[in-house]
Amino acid sequence: MVSWVTADKPGSSRVQYGTSEKKYDFKADGTVANYTFYNYKSGYIHHCLVDGLEYETKYYYKIGEGHSSREFWFQTPPKIDPDSPFTFGIIGDLGQTYNSLSTLEHYMQSGGQTVLFLGDLSYADRYQYNDVGIRWDSWGRFIERSAAYQPWIWSAGNHEIEYMPDVGEVLPFKSFLHRFSTPHLASRSNNPLWYAIRRVSAHIIVLSSYSPHVKYTPQWLWLRDELKRVDRKKTPWLIILMHVPIYNSNQAHFMEGESMRAVFERWFVRHRVDFIFAGHVHAYERSYRISNIRYNVSSGYRYPVPNKSAPVYVTVGDGGNQEGLAGRFQDPQPEYSAFREASYGHSTLELKNRTHAFLNWHRNEDGQKVHADSVIFLNRHWASNLRRRRLKKDRLKARGKIDF
Repeated sequence: MVSWVTADKPGSSRVQYGTSEKKYDFKADGTVANYTFYNYKSGYIHHCLVDGLEYETKYYYKIGEGHSSREFWFQTPPKIDPDSPFTFGIIGDLGQTYNSLSTLEHYMQSGGQTVLFLGDLSYADRYQYNDVGIRWDSWGRFIERSAAYQPWIWSAGNHEIEYMPDVGEVLPFKSFLHRFSTPHLASRSNNPLWYAIRRVSAHIIVLSSYSPHVKYTPQWLWLRDELKRVDRKKTPWLIILMHVPIYNSNQAHFMEGESMRAVFERWFVRHRVDFIFAGHVHAYERSYRISNIRYNVSSGYRYPVPNKSAPVYVTVGDGGNQEGLAGRFQDPQPEYSAFREASYGHSTLELKNRTHAFLNWHRNEDGQKVHADSVIFLNRHWASNLRRRRLKKDRLKARGKIDF
């Protein structure tokens, strides 16, 4: 999906594209619309689906006509393959400050091929009246240096809600939904705030922390069915994105994700989710593999316990924001917390093959390419299968039924 804004006139919603620079053999036509927020009127927002593309191919594309046209390029990913390497960038709570620029420039040097964005985009809601829309326009220009050349997978945060009844704006996510398109229909979702995509060896599920998610709600029903559609033989890495962390040892937003944990954690453990990435807290934190599925209000363990089938919970809310870092961590550090630091930065997730992945956190203050936190992980599905196969071989060997 290619999206752009024209300021004064609708113009053409056509994208011309091809595999050679300045030579566009194909074309696709999209849609155009605009919206108002208080007295602000947006430019004309174009969304155009470009399909029928070849895997692992560089495409050049052009939007607009005449002197106002602009040209960019993008690289399509490899086909779905459990052993094909791929690198995701992970950014949350970016905003548009000096620190935001530092994060984006650091990310663009990381080799990331697709951004997994964890919510809180422009922080436009911290402004008033017409300035809300103006800050969305400036944020679009700010991220263009990356987003025009590779996919950004969106999730929405609290700063996208923009509930402002004092100026007559009561439709949640109004600006976000007009400006950013998500492939929700392709994943059988009835709402663009929750959806799924498959990219190379990963099945990525995006959830909405600020939409109803208790039992029998549309998001609950969709996630139940989507988890059944995951094929770990084709996409062994199961990744979930949300905005509010489920596990967090920072005093900022502590336990705000408890309602989603109570509803979904058993599913996450049962389906052996590999990673859950969240933002919201303006810091970085990585957990061990833990769960609290035995706890309820009348009995059970009070504290999370190690669980090899559980996800690793990673908070990457340190993109730049506007409100400053969240430096007030609980002391002492809880046993479930493996690493934490309140500094601006971003993460990368390098999927090497079906069994191994590298998770890195890059601190902005490091002028060179330095990993402030770097861990190798084994895939939850294939690691458990490998252990079972080894045990079976050992048993058969002990019985003398197989030779090596």
